[in-house]
Amino acid sequence: MAKLVPVNLSERAYIQIKKMISDYRFSPGSRLNVEQLARDLGTSRTPIWEAVRRLEQEGLAKNIPNRGVFLVELTHEAAIELYTVVKSSRGWPPVSPWTGSPTRRSRRWRRCSGAEKIVAEEDLVAYSKSDFDFHACIYSACGNTILREMLENIKEKARPFEMRITPILTELFNDHQMIVRAMRLRDPLLAEVAFREHNQRVLRQLHAEDLDGRIRHTNIPPKGRKP
Repeated sequence: MAKLVPVNLSERAYIQIKKMISDYRFSPGSRLNVEQLARDLGTSRTPIWEAVRRLEQEGLAKNIPNRGVFLVELTHEAAIELYTVVKSSRGWPPVSPWTGSPTRRSRRWRRCSGAEKIVAEEDLVAYSKSDFDFHACIYSACGNTILREMLENIKEKARPFEMRITPILTELFNDHQMIVRAMRLRDPLLAEVAFREHNQRVLRQLHAEDLDGRIRHTNIPPKGRKP
């Protein structure tokens, strides 16, 4: 791991730790060992703590007294709220700004649709990273700075959440393909439909998992016997 140089150490520590989170070095709810991070990044604990405070402000980390710093684990309820916000805000990027040189557009297509092998292998960690990159690619090309920041913030908040996406993995990938096709055709209606269906698919899976979890944690007495 590259060591940090003594220039703006707090910012560099923040960037490195954020990248570790993005690369799924830490699972949701896991402890962030400040001392170990300081050793890994070749710095003192002060820049690490300053970076941790920024992560706390972003809602990605939580400092629990006498226990330590933990990566936040998003609940099903919070995840449903996030995706509901996207659904209700008509939060899909406009199609018209997708301009630029053929080379640049080609790079975008490759970035946005190169997850077929990952899906076939059901590599969920790699897919999660690919999914984040896919949406970042779409948002960065939409030409609306405020919309891009809003959507990227929602994706960041949804990162510390583990969802069983295997049952819908192929469908999610197909949604991405449809979104890319709509962008290539510069078809706003098709793009809207594809984004809506993609978001609705995730919401349905979240609701199904939430219901399954509540059923499994409900103590149902045997038939004919009072609780």
